[in-house]
Amino acid sequence: MQLLISVTSVAEAQAALRGGAHIIDIKNPSEGALGAASVSALQDVCATLPPDCPISAALGDSTAPTGTLALAAYAAASLGAHFVKVGLLTANTKDALIILQEIQHSIRLADPLCRIVAVGYGDRAAVGALSWRQLPEIGRELKLWGCMIDTVQKDGRTLFDHCQEEELGNWIVECRRAGLHAALAGSLGANDAPAIRRLQPDIVGFRGAACRGDRSSGQVDEVLVTNLREKLFV
Repeated sequence: MQLLISVTSVAEAQAALRGGAHIIDIKNPSEGALGAASVSALQDVCATLPPDCPISAALGDSTAPTGTLALAAYAAASLGAHFVKVGLLTANTKDALIILQEIQHSIRLADPLCRIVAVGYGDRAAVGALSWRQLPEIGRELKLWGCMIDTVQKDGRTLFDHCQEEELGNWIVECRRAGLHAALAGSLGANDAPAIRRLQPDIVGFRGAACRGDRSSGQVDEVLVTNLREKLFV
């Protein structure tokens, strides 16, 4: 299991690494669960961090035009992101496949080694999104690197308020059967550590729980990241 911390700047990325993060995820949390960071912020993080530090970049959600997401993917891969994440807010499986295929084409032009993580939402019923249960099948068909479950609504509830631990465990098994890495996020906190340890996803992501202040305007804090790591890897 690897610890992913979402950041907005070089300073936050460095704090996350000092705290023990394995993966740095660059995003703009004020624009949603997968708000895309600015080009300058992504460029600065990719240029500053050690070359062996995995960096992921949020591209936004599938409510954006497909061409816009494809261009964002090309830019992220060109700047040095090792992974790109796109949220599947569409309820149509065919549309999701088209979006992911266009992103695949883009990153192959920029950096064939860059990988795609398709993101579904635990609160999908409330927002009308594709079922996250379809992600293993979609990932297998397109030969993606991995899949993640997050939440759209940042209202104090966590992924575990929307999804049962048992069904998440089954989903992780299905991802691995499909040759995919399985990641969990969604307003998770230190109190969720026991369930996360039982599930053992390949990646677990945090933002708000790693910040002093709220997830949008707060700052990632080294001590909070260290605390998360200690609770996850006891």
